[in-house]
Amino acid sequence: KNAGVRTVCVPKKNEKDVEEISGEIKKGLETGLDVSIYADPKYNSRQMGAIRTGLEEGFDVSIYADLDYNEYQMDAIRKGLKADLNVLVYADPKYDKYQMDAIRRGMESGIDVSKYADPAFNSYQMLELKKALESGIDVSFYAKPEFDSYQMRQITEGLRHGLDFASVYTYADPVFNGFQMNEIRIGMESGLDVSVYM
Repeated sequence: KNAGVRTVCVPKKNEKDVEEISGEIKKGLETGLDVSIYADPKYNSRQMGAIRTGLEEGFDVSIYADLDYNEYQMDAIRKGLKADLNVLVYADPKYDKYQMDAIRRGMESGIDVSKYADPAFNSYQMLELKKALESGIDVSFYAKPEFDSYQMRQITEGLRHGLDFASVYTYADPVFNGFQMNEIRIGMESGLDVSVYM
């Protein structure tokens, strides 16, 4: 199964990594894995470990055994495979590990991640939209990269606390920063005339 691989040649510049790399290859050989999939000095030991773990778990690691992914991205994809998710939704080097995790967690909770599965959103924005979607809130009017995560939170909180759409829409404007939105929202929730803030 391991095609007779017993020795791996490592370029001189990578000799300092031999001990770690050899450890991952040795672990694979000991469990009967086809280490040729990751026995490449271009992978660091953590990338090798992520690929080896996926092989041990019986996954098709070709989805992430790619030098375009760092070890954290590889692990995020492997976690999705483990949860039996369609990882092709986020298996893209344009997403960092945190964005991948936000998309994966949304998929695990059964929400429509297409609302935020976009590299234009950072992971904080993604998590705010995920929480809103999990609460059944329609995020379509504020799922926009120009709103930062704190602004998104203020829009979500207004809807969650019972403000009507028209009221929330008056402050759901990127010209207001999150702190300003917070003050307007609290004023509205308290029944105050917030027109002086606008």
